[in-house]
Amino acid sequence: MTEPEIQSEYLDGKPPAVPGMKRFSHEAMATTFEIIVAGYDETFARQAAAVAFEEVNRLEAELSRFIENSDVARINNLPANRPLILGLDTFECLKQSCRIYAETDGAFDVTIGPLLSCWRNIDGSPREPSEDELDNSRRCTGSNLLRLNEDEHTIELLADGVQVDLGGIGKGYAVDKMAELLRQWSIETVLISGGYSSVLALHGPPDTKGWPLTLSNPQNRKEILARPNLANRALGSSGIKKGRHIINPRTMEPVRDKYAAWSSAPDAATADALSTAFMIMSTEEIKRYCSRHSQVMAMIMPAESVRDEQGQKIMHFGTWKADELLI
Repeated sequence: MTEPEIQSEYLDGKPPAVPGMKRFSHEAMATTFEIIVAGYDETFARQAAAVAFEEVNRLEAELSRFIENSDVARINNLPANRPLILGLDTFECLKQSCRIYAETDGAFDVTIGPLLSCWRNIDGSPREPSEDELDNSRRCTGSNLLRLNEDEHTIELLADGVQVDLGGIGKGYAVDKMAELLRQWSIETVLISGGYSSVLALHGPPDTKGWPLTLSNPQNRKEILARPNLANRALGSSGIKKGRHIINPRTMEPVRDKYAAWSSAPDAATADALSTAFMIMSTEEIKRYCSRHSQVMAMIMPAESVRDEQGQKIMHFGTWKADELLI
């Protein structure tokens, strides 16, 4: 079992013959960011891509919990009930995170760090925690323990030991910021990828429905589950990788009823976060969420043990179409 990826012939290093297509890549946030543009001057496109990649570097310096003195590192060393001034992007990313936490009834939670530590060894391999360890992590887990002050751009923690990890939304947020910069350069025909798990498309190449993507079975990469054409929206993916768990912050237990989840939303940060939330939410919750958020779509691959009576391998929610994702 591998993690689900959003794949494309445009992202495999050998772009097809589309006039004026250029591909640029950059390593950041422990992954590879890519920009595919069509119809722009080579020098101009390269300069714009370089500016967008510099933006990713800047965001990583603020959002990464691994970088000393980043905003998130400072939050994770903050005592309870002491306000800390944050950079605009860190504040905005946390604000979006808290919104999705509330909308998903806690399924997406950026404070899950202490809980993950209970279920993982230092090398990332799974372990079984004790009840005492789970009880201790429960006291400092929950985005309701984050108090954001919009006027002052500050954060306060309502309990000691709260640890923030923006890994479930940070790449998507960075992809959105890259798109903003590229638009400022008047680049609109572009596909932006953050590590094959967060993809945002603006306009598709000329005479196309959008940027053609493929969503494969993480258990068998040769099996294609969907071939969406993406334009003016984002896709996010999440799933269980062999030997690793996704932990449900509500139950404090590993997720066992799904293999993978894909989400589509107007922006990459939301799609990124929702793909994680949909791994945790029940089928009825996902259905209800998509009905309340008309621009959100989901595709779920349930585990064999919970597939419905018809043996349905893939479940769709919202107005998902296998060959088209256009807004």
